[in-house]
Amino acid sequence: MTTIHTLRTIAALALTLLATQPARADATLDKIKQRGKVAIGVLVNGGPFGSIDPATQQLVGWNPELARDLAKRLGVEAELVQVNPSNRVQFLQAGKVDLLIASMEYNADRGELLSYAPTPFYRVGGTAAVLKTSGIHQWEDLRGKTVCASQGSSFVKPLQEQYGAQVRGFKTASESLLALRGGQCVAAVHDATLIHPLLRSNTEWASYAAPIPTEILPAPSVVWARKGETDTVSAVDKVVQEWHRTGWLIGTEKRLGITPPQPLLPELQAKYKG
Repeated sequence: MTTIHTLRTIAALALTLLATQPARADATLDKIKQRGKVAIGVLVNGGPFGSIDPATQQLVGWNPELARDLAKRLGVEAELVQVNPSNRVQFLQAGKVDLLIASMEYNADRGELLSYAPTPFYRVGGTAAVLKTSGIHQWEDLRGKTVCASQGSSFVKPLQEQYGAQVRGFKTASESLLALRGGQCVAAVHDATLIHPLLRSNTEWASYAAPIPTEILPAPSVVWARKGETDTVSAVDKVVQEWHRTGWLIGTEKRLGITPPQPLLPELQAKYKG
């Protein structure tokens, strides 16, 4: 009986000590701090949200700038890793990157698979690039027609299930858009932040337009982490809130010439500034 009583006492003491220990940071946050560097997956598919500077071969634009500033505010260096819609989740889950700032908006399926900083830094929906002579004016006009999109895009499901389109998936948005130019589909559906600048600034796309007035699946853009990494998410979310509080995101949007301005940003600045 004495032995049993002693074992119970030791077990109770151990539980008490565990309960009073300060919580440790999750493994990813520990590793980021130890190596002084955070690997962030960024989507670079052309335009102001992400591209390669031909003079320096450096990644530039919205996604890379946010990634670099996030690392700076976490007190570490940024290691930017190019990802695309078909591999970005795998890169994160396999540990090839610590975080994603990759034009990857929140949806319930992704929320089940990964963790994310709950404060959004943007809001994006999908739009369709089509030939001006296509006769397409509404999402319903895509029913039964072949539509190009990126593999892993959240737009695929509603295009198929809600609008009856036949979707062809491509590894990158660039391949999808080339397929549209080659007549393999009647429309290419991607983030509005990619389509509108492309059609507005590139003379090679003068015969194309984005006539559908509404966006498909408008959703908040968030920073993604691996499932269960609560300390990493908490640290990142504080940075995102600081971006809003100081107006840094609004200033960056203006400096990069991103138009039209995202109305979500002034709303969140007012919220966090208050």
